[in-house]
Amino acid sequence: MSRSRQPPLVTGISPNEGIPWTKVTIRGENLGTGPTDLIGLTICGHNCLLTAEWMSPSKIVCRVGQAKNDKGDIIVTTKSGGRGTSTVSFKLLKPEKIGILDQSAVWVDEMNYYDMRTDRNKGIPPLSLRPSNPLGIEIEKSKFPQKDLEMLFPGMSADFTSENFSASWYLIENHSTTSFEQLKTAVTNLKRQASKKSEGSLAYVKGGLSTFFEAQDALSAIHQKLEADGTEKVEGSMTQKLENVLNRASNTADTLFQEVLGRKDKADSTRNALNVLQRFKFLFNLPLNIERNIQKGDYDVVINDYEKAKSLFGKTEVQVFKKYYAEVETRIEALRELLLDKLLETPSTLHDQKRYIRYLSDLHAPGDPAWQCIGAQHRWILQLMHSCREGYVHGLQGTPGLHSPMIDLDNDVRPSVLGHLSQTASLTRGSSFQSIRDDTWRYKTPHRVAFVEKLTKLVLSQLPNFWKLWISYVNGSLFSESRPCEVTHVNQSSEMQPLASPQRSFGLCVQEGVKTAERSGQIERSKNVRHRQNDFKKMIQEVMHCLVKLVRGALLPLSISEGGARQHGGWEGKSELSGQWLAHVIQTMRLTYESLTALEIPNDMLQTIQDLILDLRVRCVMVTLQHTAEEIKRLAEKEDWIVDNEGLTSLPCQFEQCIVRSLQSLKGVLECKPGEASVFQQPKTQEEVCQLSIHIMQIFVHCLEQLSAKPDADVDTAHLSMDVSSPDLFGSIHEDISLTSEQRLLIVLSNCCYLERHTFLNIAEHFEKHNFQGIEKITQVSMASLKELDQRLFENYIELKADPIVGSLEPGIYAGYFDWKDCLPPTGVRNYLKEALVNIIAVHAEVFTISKELVPRVLSKVVEAVSEELSRLMQCVSSFSKNGALQARLEICALRDTVAVHLTSESKSSFKQALEALPQLSSGADKKLLEELLNKFKSSMHLQLTCFQAAAPPMMKT
Repeated sequence: MSRSRQPPLVTGISPNEGIPWTKVTIRGENLGTGPTDLIGLTICGHNCLLTAEWMSPSKIVCRVGQAKNDKGDIIVTTKSGGRGTSTVSFKLLKPEKIGILDQSAVWVDEMNYYDMRTDRNKGIPPLSLRPSNPLGIEIEKSKFPQKDLEMLFPGMSADFTSENFSASWYLIENHSTTSFEQLKTAVTNLKRQASKKSEGSLAYVKGGLSTFFEAQDALSAIHQKLEADGTEKVEGSMTQKLENVLNRASNTADTLFQEVLGRKDKADSTRNALNVLQRFKFLFNLPLNIERNIQKGDYDVVINDYEKAKSLFGKTEVQVFKKYYAEVETRIEALRELLLDKLLETPSTLHDQKRYIRYLSDLHAPGDPAWQCIGAQHRWILQLMHSCREGYVHGLQGTPGLHSPMIDLDNDVRPSVLGHLSQTASLTRGSSFQSIRDDTWRYKTPHRVAFVEKLTKLVLSQLPNFWKLWISYVNGSLFSESRPCEVTHVNQSSEMQPLASPQRSFGLCVQEGVKTAERSGQIERSKNVRHRQNDFKKMIQEVMHCLVKLVRGALLPLSISEGGARQHGGWEGKSELSGQWLAHVIQTMRLTYESLTALEIPNDMLQTIQDLILDLRVRCVMVTLQHTAEEIKRLAEKEDWIVDNEGLTSLPCQFEQCIVRSLQSLKGVLECKPGEASVFQQPKTQEEVCQLSIHIMQIFVHCLEQLSAKPDADVDTAHLSMDVSSPDLFGSIHEDISLTSEQRLLIVLSNCCYLERHTFLNIAEHFEKHNFQGIEKITQVSMASLKELDQRLFENYIELKADPIVGSLEPGIYAGYFDWKDCLPPTGVRNYLKEALVNIIAVHAEVFTISKELVPRVLSKVVEAVSEELSRLMQCVSSFSKNGALQARLEICALRDTVAVHLTSESKSSFKQALEALPQLSSGADKKLLEELLNKFKSSMHLQLTCFQAAAPPMMKT
């Protein structure tokens, strides 16, 4: 028969010498494929197969028997390889004989102690009572920290004799680098050991087989001797003698070994006591270890030790164990109280809160510590908010600058609470203010603005952790069931996983937490989540209401009740904030709302903040318009009376710029952010804004009226003669050191015309661009006021200029006792008419110097007055002589033809009536004379009448 394997070869034995029954380890090659393949083993010629244990193809363990030779080879025989050879030998030593009373030092291996009397390990082979290497392969200790393994496998042990033995822990600790093939060998060894244990007492018999054979031979010899004697029951027989001998031997042995056996029993008792102390030293040392670990803050170690002690001794009936376990419970109860105090202590971080809650959950603390923590955190946030208000109010009453840091509104950047808002949560006030601020824009922050910034910063620093604490409470990650070393629900990877979508509602989050708790078997916690849902919602709403009321108390005191004002106000005596600071506050509140929305707090809980923002926006619009009205009132002081080519001063432009700046500053306020309502959604607000806008326009109209009626002494025009930059056409104003009231009237009239044609329409467009309501009403009322002022000022100017001219006609006509009935033939236009024309030319010059666009409007009105008076005078004459009629017709026609470009239907009608009151010319000679005289007049006054020959601009309103 051919063999498939090489014969066994023994290359080593340890130890290589010893007395009989010494346990040795044989190493070599091809020592068999398994326990059944090993069929022979001799050491020094003695068969050791009965005590042999095959461990692997390269290792066998056995005991050396009583051999005849002192030194010999180790021969292994297998089925697969046959008889083998050995390159080493074993030396058998003779045991030292010790008398029964001689003292001897014996090493006792406590771990392998075997009590034959109680037979504790009955059925276990003597060579493997408690093996140090149950897998039978080489142990390679890992470098994993023991503390990490304890956290990874809480309540478990790597000791294979422990009730809480963890195979994973044992493999990580002893075989982390072992190859897969070696682990397969270890599985084979375990199967072999399991099969040996199933052999029961047979394995024990095999271990001491030679002893049993010797005892059987002795008993058989005695039995044969007794049968040959045949006198078992006769007095003096061999049996009787043997009994007596045995009794005497027993008594003698008892006498000889009484002291030795007593010492042995005492030693056994001591050894057993030491074994008990060694085995249960964990429990006996646990109270002291708990105290030490609590002082060091190693709460995880305390909890793990407590869980282990609870599983081992929680239901023990042994009094000693009950006593020590009761002491452990006392220490743990003190730890529960300590952890609860630390949990409820404020301020504290979210990490610490979660850690303490998990500790208390692992220690099975009574009640609901997590909810107690949420309640304490809620009270702490409210306390911080009220303390913030009190600090600023007291600082206002005491040291004004206590809480008033300098901030740059252009560069102030609000620190973000949430990571994803870090790039967007800036308090930069945007481009809406850049057009109206210069590089010196830097204000000392008002107390109330600084308070709102501090309050919102406080809320944003505290509320995220508070909200996350609730989310962790809902999804169960606060409790030990969600620790990473144990089986958790599908959301264990992230505590915010249930809120991955911004659209998730508060109720949906709670429902998922309830389902998670039910899947984990925590029915009680799922009930708590349902019960606490409304309570937590009220907490969030209370925080939001407190924030809103504190801000309202500081900025909108009239919007809260009297009782609320006492609790949340206290800012009495402070002036109204400007629109720019209110806009800054609005931006702060908007960023606060965005940050809270980023936490996925439901919108219904944040509605109060939206309402506050809307009220602040409305208030900002009102205050800005009111401040604009005050600024418009002061525009009269800025009138410099410098007229440009179009007859305008800078006042209309300043007015328009003031309105534009005001509206531009409200651009961000009027713009609706996501979720915000329009400022003008309420009819009441629309009406108030409309009235304020009309009021602003009417204030400017009143400002113009004040300027037109300002006494000459109050007008500072000393700088006019020095100003050479004005592009007016003639610069005649600059020749004088002051303006007359008539000139100021003309300037104001020119401004009014420009306002009507351009400025008011531009402002209406700006209002419409910023979504103002009631623009048509604003424009109509403003235009009506402006037109009324324009007409009143125009009439005043005409009265000032036309009345002297009209009043000079009648005296001039009848100067020198002139009589229409008795007068000389006409030789030309009389002086009174020439004086009237010169006065009209003076008016033309004055108006043209200010604004040539006003010339047609003014002169047409002056001509109307003069023609009407001339017609009246002609109609009052009872009769005309021929010469008188010709003189009158000459003067009327001369005046009419001269001012023809400024004639209106009224003035034409007056001239017609005047001519009709005269007798008609009867002869051609009179007509010819009239024509000659008219041409002579026009020729002689050609230079003076040039101003009336220019093409007339479009007819102005009258």
